[in-house]
Amino acid sequence: MDKVKSLIKTLKAFDVVVISFSLFLIALHIIFYQRIENSLNWIFINLFVICLAFGISYLEAITEKKFWRIVHYWYIAPLILLTFKQLFYMVKPIRVQDYDSWFIAADRWLFGTDPTHVLYQISFPLLTEILQIVYGSFYLLPIILGLSLLKKDRFVALDFALFSVIYGFYLSYLGYFALPGIGPRFTLHDFNTINEVLPGLYFTNFLREMTNTGEGIPFGTPNPAEVVQRDVFPSGHTMITLIVMYLSVKLRSRSRYFFIPVGTLLIFATVYLWYHYVIDLIGGLVFAIISMWSGKKIFNWWRVKIGKDKFEYENH
Repeated sequence: MDKVKSLIKTLKAFDVVVISFSLFLIALHIIFYQRIENSLNWIFINLFVICLAFGISYLEAITEKKFWRIVHYWYIAPLILLTFKQLFYMVKPIRVQDYDSWFIAADRWLFGTDPTHVLYQISFPLLTEILQIVYGSFYLLPIILGLSLLKKDRFVALDFALFSVIYGFYLSYLGYFALPGIGPRFTLHDFNTINEVLPGLYFTNFLREMTNTGEGIPFGTPNPAEVVQRDVFPSGHTMITLIVMYLSVKLRSRSRYFFIPVGTLLIFATVYLWYHYVIDLIGGLVFAIISMWSGKKIFNWWRVKIGKDKFEYENH
């Protein structure tokens, strides 16, 4: 029993989030085994992720080598993408109904019209190109923040930043289960003509195809609206970008001078490029506030649990 407790104490707070969410996904696979494709394979993958979290934590603790510390920080990045892809196979089979009509009605109630149609009036290829590039940089933002903290050897701050990002991602994934949707590029616009109607310059089409492929609809997919990933509400791009911007300011990272303008453009791009309704952005803001408020409490609860000092922004 003491060995088990010692093993658990090697976990960082972000490991606990990874393990908890993996257990949650395993439970869903068991409950909806008949609906979800390849459930058994995904159960074993999630079990492997749990073992990986324990294994890397243990190796870092007993060796105290920089290599395992770096591995411990970086294993989170592919896990976020793996989990996102796993949801592709889970959300629609579990939650058959889409809620785009709710989101459209909310936007029209707030603005009296569809915001993507309004922004289309100011669109032009150079602006589209810039915003598509910025939108495509989304997954780089947490990495840049992490590297800026790692460079300064601010390990506790880095632990908290990684925890906040992974916790934020997983909360947004819960939103996809609660209110699945496909977004205005399918419901309010013609997805098949987007390259002609909202053109960029050089990289826009390529970046769009990368985004589409990541959401399960590579070029030539028949009936893309039927199979695309349900990942509209809340806007994960908005939520995580706000978290990164907030952390860069609270942690006094110089990266904040990059994140604030780029993050603002990225959030604007989510609607301009027809990926999200404005209500999704509002949901992202609410989820970000809840995530940062509850996340700090959970992070400090775990640090006290394993015998470490509480984290405070000004001290780390």
